[in-house]
Amino acid sequence: MPENEAAHASFEEDLILIADAAREAGRIAIKYFRHDPEVWWKDGKSPVSEADLAVDRFLRERLLAARPSYGWLSEETAGSPERLSAERVFIVDPIDGTRAFIDGRPTWCVSIAVVRQGQSVAGVLDCPALDEIYTASRGAGAFMNGRRIGVKAPTGQFVIAGPKAMLENLPAATAAKTSPHGYVPSLAYRIAMVAHGALDATFVKPNSHDWDIAAADLILEEAGGLMLNAQGKPPRLAGADPRHGALAAGSRPLLTEMAAVIADPDHREAGGGGF
Repeated sequence: MPENEAAHASFEEDLILIADAAREAGRIAIKYFRHDPEVWWKDGKSPVSEADLAVDRFLRERLLAARPSYGWLSEETAGSPERLSAERVFIVDPIDGTRAFIDGRPTWCVSIAVVRQGQSVAGVLDCPALDEIYTASRGAGAFMNGRRIGVKAPTGQFVIAGPKAMLENLPAATAAKTSPHGYVPSLAYRIAMVAHGALDATFVKPNSHDWDIAAADLILEEAGGLMLNAQGKPPRLAGADPRHGALAAGSRPLLTEMAAVIADPDHREAGGGGF
């Protein structure tokens, strides 16, 4: 493509590119899955496996070769300030749910998004151990394995994931109709569960990062849902700081009540382990 390919590639063309790359990345990752990959610890608390690094290396080479003017932000690659001036940015989590991957549990995925002006315009979650692929491009809907998906229709009973302390601060009438969902180790996959109706909603504790949410955020939005921060707005992506505060993901009117919980300064820092 020409040097100014960001101005010419459609969102759908970007989706085709990242979906193809994600499928290949998933095939790379699955070769390590349940084969005792080597593991290191970042800051003594966050694991990274040789599979994460292999997938990250592959995706960086494949995607930037196809779109050299795009910026790059990945969980496993040192950040570069040059990405802040790029028109579009790849945001990548080579394996979202690394702890599950290391433990041999299937709930992990390769997450790739293309972000423009703070919003994802193409996103894919490839979950090879579950045989599920989620895709979305802005304005064109969300799909799982090629089938259009949508958020769950209101039923009066709710299944909500997230920290117990946040769930307990829902309005009493809503809390009485809510069944908590067990912990899902991949935040991206948990948001995808909301997008395809397996969950009504999820809270997200503070300190998620762009690479955890960028692809899933678009998939949820195109499925009829939304993610909001403590200010009641969708999170902005690909800025100087990739970290986020507390978030709520779901669909209205339930999402309105959840957004009020995380807007309360006494509640929005609550939560146990995980996102």
